[in-house]
Amino acid sequence: MRSFGRKGGRPLSGRQQSLVDNLLPRLRLPRDAAALDTPLHLFDAEVSKLWLEIGFGGGEHVSSQAKASPDAGIMASEVFIEGIAKCLSDIDEMELPNVRLWDEDARDLVDLLPDACLDRVFILFPDPWPKKRHQKRRIIQPDFLRELTRVMKPGARLRFATDVRSYADEALTIFLAEPRIEWLAAAADDWRKPPADHFRTRYETKNLGDIAPVFYDFERKCS
Repeated sequence: MRSFGRKGGRPLSGRQQSLVDNLLPRLRLPRDAAALDTPLHLFDAEVSKLWLEIGFGGGEHVSSQAKASPDAGIMASEVFIEGIAKCLSDIDEMELPNVRLWDEDARDLVDLLPDACLDRVFILFPDPWPKKRHQKRRIIQPDFLRELTRVMKPGARLRFATDVRSYADEALTIFLAEPRIEWLAAAADDWRKPPADHFRTRYETKNLGDIAPVFYDFERKCS
C-alpha cells in the first residue's frame, strides 16, 4: 500500500528535465542490498556518518543540511518528480557531493539497508492522508517504525514533523509504543518550537495544516 499520492504534476523546465535525464542516474541509489551493504562508500565525498531523509519535498532541507554537514552522507527519498528536479538543481548549483537520491517508495530503501547503519533520520511533513479512510496509508506505522529502528545505530536521532493535529497525535502514540526509541522532549517548547538545527522549508511557509508545526525528536536506545 502506497504511503504517497500522485507522482507527477506540472511539466518540468528544460533545465530540470536535463538534470533528471543526466544527473539523476548518477546520483540514484542502487536497488540491491549488496551494493547498499557499505553505504558510506556510495558518495562522491569522504563522509563519516549516514543520514536519511524520507519525503524531501522541494529538497531545500536536504541541500541545507548537506551544505551545513559535509561529513554526512545524505540519502534522500522522494517520489514526486517536481521535488526531485528541484533538489537536483540545488545539488548541481551548490556542488553537493554528499547527497544520493532514491525516487521510489522509501520503505523499499529501508528494507535494503543493513542493520545499525543510520546516524540520523528526518521525516518532515509527510503526506498526512487527512481522510479517515486513507489514514492507514500514513508512513508512520508500527511495522515501518520497527524496520526503521533496525537500521538506526544506538544513539541515532530521528526527527518527525507535521502540521496536522490528527497525524501528530497518532504518530506520537506509535512512536511512544516502540520500545527501542526514546522521546527526547523535556518541556513543551522542545516540540512546539523548531529545533536549532532545523532548516525551514517552503512547505512550512504555506501554513496548510490545522496546527502550528510540531517537531518530535527521538533517540535510538543503546540496549
